Amino acid sequence: MCGIVGYIGKRDVAPLLLEGLQRLEYRGYDSAGIAITSPKTAGLKTVKAKGRVRDLEAKVPARFKGTTGIAHTRWATHGAPSDVNAHPHLDAEGKVAVVHNGIIDNAADLRRKLEADGVEFLSETDTEVLVHLIARSQAEKLEDKVRETVRLIEGTYGIAVLHADFPDRIVVARNGSPVVLGIGEKEMFVASDIAALVAHTRQIVTLDDGEMATLKADDFRTYTTEGTRTTAEPTTVEWEAASYDMGGHDTYMHKEIHEQADAVDRVLRGRIDDRFSTVHLGGLNLDAREARRIRRVKILGCGTSYHAGMIGAQMIEELARIPADAEPASEFRYRNAVVDPDTLYIAVSQSGETYDVLAAVQELKRKGARVLGVVNVVGSAIAREADGGVYVHAGPEVCVVSTKCFTNTTVAFALLALHLGRTRDLSVRDGKRIIEGLRKLPAQISEMLEQEDAIKKLAEEYAQARSMLFIGRVRGYPVAREASLKLKEVSYIHAEAYPASELKHGPLALIEPALPTVAIVPDDDLLEKNRAAMEEIKARSGKILAVAHQHQEKADQTIVVPKNEDELDPILMGIPLQLLAYHTALALGRDIDKPRNLAKSVTVE
Repeated sequence: MCGIVGYIGKRDVAPLLLEGLQRLEYRGYDSAGIAITSPKTAGLKTVKAKGRVRDLEAKVPARFKGTTGIAHTRWATHGAPSDVNAHPHLDAEGKVAVVHNGIIDNAADLRRKLEADGVEFLSETDTEVLVHLIARSQAEKLEDKVRETVRLIEGTYGIAVLHADFPDRIVVARNGSPVVLGIGEKEMFVASDIAALVAHTRQIVTLDDGEMATLKADDFRTYTTEGTRTTAEPTTVEWEAASYDMGGHDTYMHKEIHEQADAVDRVLRGRIDDRFSTVHLGGLNLDAREARRIRRVKILGCGTSYHAGMIGAQMIEELARIPADAEPASEFRYRNAVVDPDTLYIAVSQSGETYDVLAAVQELKRKGARVLGVVNVVGSAIAREADGGVYVHAGPEVCVVSTKCFTNTTVAFALLALHLGRTRDLSVRDGKRIIEGLRKLPAQISEMLEQEDAIKKLAEEYAQARSMLFIGRVRGYPVAREASLKLKEVSYIHAEAYPASELKHGPLALIEPALPTVAIVPDDDLLEKNRAAMEEIKARSGKILAVAHQHQEKADQTIVVPKNEDELDPILMGIPLQLLAYHTALALGRDIDKPRNLAKSVTVE
């Protein structure tokens, strides 16, 4: 992994590919490369560079011309970041070029066999085996060469292939890693993310697992790895190129934090039903009788999506009175879980392509489970695999660290919980109460963001900490988990989250003046319990920053958050902690939009 861009048409290809790579920088990467060709020129031209896209661009010679090409940003899995390990990879004759996202599980075995046949490898990557297998194939057509190769490999891949003997086409294939085609006028594009396409076309085709495509300048066709032709109708994406601009902000993270009021308004728009004090979620494909038969809800996600699922599970239990819990998808898929026909499974993913979540969905579907998706990207793999679901409508999120998509996902769960609750035993009065609370959210988010200057000053103070502890109880605990993750992701300060009730069972040993604690203190029925936890910390000379609905005497500082309904309070309490993480990272001079070692969309295990 991490980013693929390809083009075939009449335009000069190198500037297009470099622009596409720049639009994929947010996904995280450590090297980049480009390979081009043209029907009018012989062979392939390639440039690769460790570092940023700008480093690659500086190495591209002035007369680097062609009309067909593929490019890649690499996030290292096999082999350290280097010019040699960067994609595209070429065969010994320089005829075949491949870019690849994913991991080839049997690469070591294939490599040994190829080396035994005299093939010399230049890189440490798993991808290079693809190049040599394609180059050694005796098939006459490029499509057949690629098809033979992908049948030999085990693992995940999204690949794009150039061949000097077939300069009129690009062949692509997908299994577990996104591949999106962009349909233009007498030109075609391919990418791993629509962000690289929307500046040129909004007509896209998303490949399914086990599907391939051949792109020519004036046509494309899709087919399975078995050779069966498939029917692919282009769809129009709702996002425009301007959605990926910074809009006057210094970083995408800052922009996306400040977009949250509008984003929440979008996820609510057209979905509230005042007549019956409920919401319309037409994409669920779940009628009232089916909803009433649900006996349990299991939510699966990874990272921030998992934390949103924890909040969602609590709201579903509180409003719909259905037992619900959240679990990391990466753990669920390996523990041979019992799949219950009366359980509703919900897969959560911002990109809709997160590999562990997608694999869990596929396993659940294989066992006959009903699966809903809560995703941001329309037409993504999880959206297509699921039986139904809810789009969160956060808009493009470019920063690796998720903010507005997390908030919109929690709001989407509130809508789902209200829908399930009103289908069952939630009263009209409570339905109206939750709807009123949901409608308040955009204004309250804007009110919260007005405290940014004060939060910035706090962040500059806490940036000196080497480690921080985040605590909360029940509704506050998932907020603490997510806030802890945000801080460590973007600032690189070590952080841990614990239920406040667990302090006596170990974490109190850590408390000292040098270890600040962030306490999530909602004004609910556990207020006094949370205050007691702060008492324990102060008794041991611990420093406390409270996030609360009113000033907390036991805290050294308090960030006051607007009060909403108890069930919805976690949605708002995460906002100031996003700002805290952002300004802490800013004070430390971190690369905020592209934190080290991280990728936006994790499409491998």
